[in-house]
Amino acid sequence: MEVQLVRHATLLVTMSGVRILVDPMLGEVGAAPAVANSPHPRPNPLTPLPLPASTILTDVAAVLVTHTHRDHFDEAAARFVPKSLPLFGQPEDETKFAGMGFSDVRAVEGTARWNGIEFHRTGGRHGTGEIGRRMAPVSGFVLSAPGEPTLYIAGDTIWCAEVESALREYAPSAAVVNAGAAQFLEGDPITMTAEDVIATARSAPAAQIVAVHMEAINHCLLTRAELRERVRAGGVADRVRILGDGETLRI
Repeated sequence: MEVQLVRHATLLVTMSGVRILVDPMLGEVGAAPAVANSPHPRPNPLTPLPLPASTILTDVAAVLVTHTHRDHFDEAAARFVPKSLPLFGQPEDETKFAGMGFSDVRAVEGTARWNGIEFHRTGGRHGTGEIGRRMAPVSGFVLSAPGEPTLYIAGDTIWCAEVESALREYAPSAAVVNAGAAQFLEGDPITMTAEDVIATARSAPAAQIVAVHMEAINHCLLTRAELRERVRAGGVADRVRILGDGETLRI
């Protein structure tokens, strides 16, 4: 199995001989407005795609969208992703994708099976308190297949009981976590902080933790360099891989 970070939360996962595009944000630099009510109000994305969108979509057999915030499925993705591809996501987003013209939307209530791969939906918390409630719904997904390592894509969540439960239930070989400590001008972070990434690594000592979701959106405040230093101080640097845009990890 291979996991390639495109940018932010956009991944290309190659599993059982097929390529799955996860959370496509395919817009050019500055194509979208800044996230409102947040630090550093600059148009998004902040960084370019490492590959042309046409190259990213080459040989993609299916799409997985954890939720439809525009940094996980943007207007460019709605234009460029072929409407006939199987599109897996949470039930709350099924009508939205159908309205965009996608003809093979597969809402995952618990587990969905396709092409020898199982998609298990998991829970999460996109922040705390009122902000967390307003940011919902979000989901994570576990991908498993015979003869392949199990991959947990946690989605937009902080460290919480739902993440701990997914790690315990599925015992993944690798867990992709959305770091960046995204935050508004008030309230707590709505994605994983360095402390959350460390907690994830300590809770799953047999798993490779893969940190993404940094430096591409204006309200993500935790940088790769800062996270690298924090996981080193936390004693888990050997199991936390912080991917750069375009970088591929073989699991």
